[in-house]
Amino acid sequence: MNYPKYLAVQLQEYPEIPVPHFEYRFHETRKWRFDLAFPDQHLAVEIEGGIWQYGRHNRASTFIKDMEKYNNACMLGWHLLRFSTEMVRNGEARKQIKQFMESTNGR
Repeated sequence: MNYPKYLAVQLQEYPEIPVPHFEYRFHETRKWRFDLAFPDQHLAVEIEGGIWQYGRHNRASTFIKDMEKYNNACMLGWHLLRFSTEMVRNGEARKQIKQFMESTNGR
């Protein structure tokens, strides 16, 4: 399943939430991308797959690289929400994105 696209479809339930950008490149010199991004709100969404098995995000070297990416995003002024695939499936990701948008008045 393509979880970023699945989440984007879920978010269509809320017309006040803008359409997200997919695979959004946020850094000028690094090739880092967010799974989903709302650039005007400086909101990044990362969906962490394979957390219950030995997948890409569970390896120490990749975990450290992800920390570097996430920390740099924060230093550039981005807000970061991270979700498991289960949180996307059960609607928790959609709910938290909506809460973020409401708490910042979409700014």
